[in-house]
Amino acid sequence: MPLEESKAAFAGFVTFVRGLRGDEKSEAQTFLDHFFRALGHGGVIEAGATFEFRVAKKPGSAQLELIVGGNGAPKAKGGKKFADLLWADRVLIEMKRRGEHLERHYDQLFDYWTHIVPKRPPYAILCNFDEFWVYDFNTQLFDPVDRIKLDDLPNSLSTFNFLLPVWKKPIFGNNWVDVTRRAADQMATVFRELVDRGEDRMKAQRFILQLLVAMVAEDIGLLPDQLLSELLHECAERGASSFDLIGGLFRQMASPQKAGGGRFTEVQYFNGGLFAQVDPIELKHAEAYRLCESAAENWAYVRPEIFGALFQDSMDKKERHAFGAHFTSEFDIRKVVGPTIVRPWRERIEAAGKNVGQLRGALADLRKFRVLDPACGSGNFLFIAYREMKRLERDLLLRLREVSRKEPLESAISLHQFYGLDILPFAVELAKVTLMLAKELELEEAKKLAETDQLLIEEKPLPLDNLDKNIVCADALFTDWPKADAIIGNPPYLGSKLLKPTYGIEYVEKLRKAYPAIPGRADYCVYWFRKTHDQLSAQGHAGLVGTQNVRNNYSRIGGLDYIVANGGTITDAVSAQVWSGEAAVHVSIVNWEKEGKSREPFHLSVQRGDSTASPWETFELPRINSSLSAGEDVTSAVPLRANREPQRVFNGQFPRHEGFVLEPDIAFRMIAEDPRNAEVIHPFLIGREMLVEGEPQRYVIDFQKRDLFEARSYKAPFEHVQAYVLPHVQKLADTEQQKTGKHIGQDQTWLKIWWQHFRCRKEFVDSVEGFSRYIACSAVTKRPVFAFVSTAIRPDHALYAFAFEDDYSFSILQSSFHWLWFVTKCSKLLGRFRYTPDTVFDTFPWPQNPTKEQIRAVADAAVALRKLRRERWI
Repeated sequence: MPLEESKAAFAGFVTFVRGLRGDEKSEAQTFLDHFFRALGHGGVIEAGATFEFRVAKKPGSAQLELIVGGNGAPKAKGGKKFADLLWADRVLIEMKRRGEHLERHYDQLFDYWTHIVPKRPPYAILCNFDEFWVYDFNTQLFDPVDRIKLDDLPNSLSTFNFLLPVWKKPIFGNNWVDVTRRAADQMATVFRELVDRGEDRMKAQRFILQLLVAMVAEDIGLLPDQLLSELLHECAERGASSFDLIGGLFRQMASPQKAGGGRFTEVQYFNGGLFAQVDPIELKHAEAYRLCESAAENWAYVRPEIFGALFQDSMDKKERHAFGAHFTSEFDIRKVVGPTIVRPWRERIEAAGKNVGQLRGALADLRKFRVLDPACGSGNFLFIAYREMKRLERDLLLRLREVSRKEPLESAISLHQFYGLDILPFAVELAKVTLMLAKELELEEAKKLAETDQLLIEEKPLPLDNLDKNIVCADALFTDWPKADAIIGNPPYLGSKLLKPTYGIEYVEKLRKAYPAIPGRADYCVYWFRKTHDQLSAQGHAGLVGTQNVRNNYSRIGGLDYIVANGGTITDAVSAQVWSGEAAVHVSIVNWEKEGKSREPFHLSVQRGDSTASPWETFELPRINSSLSAGEDVTSAVPLRANREPQRVFNGQFPRHEGFVLEPDIAFRMIAEDPRNAEVIHPFLIGREMLVEGEPQRYVIDFQKRDLFEARSYKAPFEHVQAYVLPHVQKLADTEQQKTGKHIGQDQTWLKIWWQHFRCRKEFVDSVEGFSRYIACSAVTKRPVFAFVSTAIRPDHALYAFAFEDDYSFSILQSSFHWLWFVTKCSKLLGRFRYTPDTVFDTFPWPQNPTKEQIRAVADAAVALRKLRRERWI
């Protein structure tokens, strides 16, 4: 529809709506149908949207089904909540009567949106016939990305681009994420310029953080209007000294004594924490100009919790990085803060009803409630927790005012109830600033809310809180934690194999000594899970984000198994999801309480796919097990002797240097020169070739355990390895010796047998001797594909080889039963499954006492499957 026609259509819609009474029950559908027609649709139904969408569904519904566990088997759960309109993949709309204050219905809209799975719409709208509040909960949790009044609709068409018959990217007027990205990019660029020209790094960091606070303060009225902007303009346009002007402003912000004269007389005291040390910097012209441009942004819209993550990620990148940097979305953070903090308090508040004594008791306890993030980073989890607790406090005050007019209406939730630990000094300073600004932004929000609910809570914005004793730089795993009622956070994502390369051998040995009960192959975040549970009080709650391996194998044993075995109850969890805060990272989220008092059902969610937009499944269960699975609990399965002896599963060969690998023409030439070379030159199969080409595309020199004298007898292969592999192994051994100061180590050991593979897998070669074939599968996969491979072919270490050559065993391994066991018991890598023989094969319960007829039927099925594969590949 052309622009002028669209404006005319919306003008007609506005005229129509003015004639409505604005009654939600009788006129909401009429309103929405005309709204969709103005957008260019035939109506709501014609667009594909649904009126009165049931949010919690009845059994058998084609829409959402929440799955409830009971009597050992999941079943569908009914429900009675209805959303006014749902357009799948586009929008959820909730209508309220004319004149209704929309902010009061935020929780209802958010709750409906949260429960729309498997695929939530990207946007949600609250509307009271006169105003549209548009939300994008994935990026901006608390505040609408746009507020459009009815009369402004004809001039605000771009806001609703996502509702047009042909989707277009919407342009929102209140998109704080975009503003924050621009601000973070500008500030990170200035920081890099300062450091590149020789300014002390810590000094430059402090200067940028002081500027951040000053810019926000100017735009929310804590500094005189345009003061900082004018100072930066003078530096950029008139060559004034930033050392004098900006330095003077910061010194005055740090002084409890008001200036006796000059341009800083109206500057109030901020605090002696961030501004306790003022090190002015003389800005270059380009730097001053860039900061002048940055000050022109509306810093009241800059989200400090996002800014910190973007700035920290960008400050050492040479390119303009903040526009592509990742940050953890508020919605994802709320998957921890909601179940761990908000939900228990909401339940207590609802249970209190109108009982003044219980409401007062809840308010008093809330104001003593302490929150700790032992891996706080830039403070984004604490920021969300603070804002949610302020919302809880406001709700309690409103309820008390309704039943008792004598209640004092002051806020007592303090930043000093929030604690953080981080090993990075700059992250600690960022977290302090994030929390300080959280208070200021919350005060601004309270002023807006007071206009509608007449609840004005007196709270002084200045001076800023000094959080030096609350947010501390320390290694959380070797530091006493402050007492807390709730522990939340996002510990580092680091697999066990990366611990030594990242932190060094001494640190890892210290870690293992301090936490001897945690398996050495557990991921780094598991140590936080373990210590968190030990630190919680009896009534404490916790919520942590971890690698998805926290639900698998050694990581599960060290963390979630321990938590469940020691009184913990998992109340809400995400088994797997793509994390918003990091590219290509899959995580698990676990919320639990120290002594299980919450009543079932408990909620378990899982995202099916590899993008943040992938669909979801949600389950309601009487118990969430430590493997975070909705199906059978197999965490107690143990290795079976019958599966282990004799060994049947082997990792493929690991040459560790490409000098062992040959192109086919070179291999053929060596064998043609001396047919005996075929004894040590073999086709070499990798995972992709098994799945795609179906046959090896390269060869490998494999001397197995032959000694040096025997290896030399294969002249061409030996000389090839000597020329290409030996120098590399020598270098590795020398480096290892220099690094460790010891004459032992894996590389120095390899040097003694350098002509052999780093891992030649002799036990595998011996186990299939006399076989014509063996079974192989990719070590990491998304789907179950097992294949027979000729014993003439060597498997790469990215494959697992099974010493079976019969069709019956093939069929069992390829079966859906084994696949289900596989995905439940294996470890995970991003969105893929890693076959781990000790937890998958060794524990797998093979069929017991099958009859000959059953064995034949199963074997025949394997033959038929491979025949079908060949036909499809051809």
